[in-house]
Amino acid sequence: MTQHENETDVLRPLKTWSHLAAARRRPSEYEIVSVKTLYNAVNLERPLELDSNVYMNRWLRDYRIDSPLKHPDWSGFRDPDELIYRTYTTLQNGHETYVDGLLDQHDEQDHDQGLGADWIETLATLYTPMRYLLHTLQMCSAYLVVVAPSSTIDNCAALQAADQYRWVSRVAYRTAELARHRPEGGFGHAERGHWENHPAWQGARELMEKLLIAYDWGEAFVGLNFVAKPAIDEGVLRPLAGAARRHGDTLLAFLIEAQLRDSERSRRWSSALVRYALAGDPANAAVILTWIEKWTPLATAATEAYCRALPDMPVAASEADEAVKAFHSSLGLHAIRTANRASP
Repeated sequence: MTQHENETDVLRPLKTWSHLAAARRRPSEYEIVSVKTLYNAVNLERPLELDSNVYMNRWLRDYRIDSPLKHPDWSGFRDPDELIYRTYTTLQNGHETYVDGLLDQHDEQDHDQGLGADWIETLATLYTPMRYLLHTLQMCSAYLVVVAPSSTIDNCAALQAADQYRWVSRVAYRTAELARHRPEGGFGHAERGHWENHPAWQGARELMEKLLIAYDWGEAFVGLNFVAKPAIDEGVLRPLAGAARRHGDTLLAFLIEAQLRDSERSRRWSSALVRYALAGDPANAAVILTWIEKWTPLATAATEAYCRALPDMPVAASEADEAVKAFHSSLGLHAIRTANRASP
């Protein structure tokens, strides 16, 4: 080979970004804007390109790099829905239009004026204070954005945080509507007191306040997406929707059904990430199960306290517990841990 041929080979341009070239195909829009875009996941010793002893460098080393949840290449994870900001906003634009339609239609029908006094009291104590709970879910999701070990995980957490923020806004909107239509309910004034003192919320408050200081990224992810969020979906939102139907509040039932659609997407990417973690290191099964077992008693106490306060829902707590267990069983973690223990 001549010197000229050598130089030509060296200078031949890549057909795509170097980190996507191995796929030997044209990268998707998702891959182009999502893969290996996390600037502080390049230098393990100094993630922020500052002195290695800077506080946030030590934080990221302790709670991201040194997490018990290990994988040789977290950047290989892919969101099963391959959502990016553009596609997320397109998807949710239609979703929000549907929710706006629900609100407008029920307002035109004077829906709130037809609700019974007992149900108005229930809404004031068990629904409108929910914005505090949803805000803690949003904060925990936002923390994952800070400490996630790859951009593809980071993006999923960011969109999850956006989902939670949207529903905080919707609960606040309904609070204002109820305050206007049913001023006797104390809407807009008493929610903080209920959140801090009503027995129905104290389990959830303890769960989320403790989860907010789970700093290891793996534990924060597992505690949030495999314990707290599923427990709230099954033990707060779903039984509240059932109670709403029984008391003629079709609007709240429809709103919660729409909210649970976002939870389904959260479970898809979370389950995909666990499968990816297990493929990278089967020992992760024991780590994940340990965290699930650590946080589950708090979550169970939270759903039991909430469901006790709901009218006409005597088996809601046990149904929620079974639903969360079924979600955990779908991951196959117990079987993997048992197989690991049995192997020589």
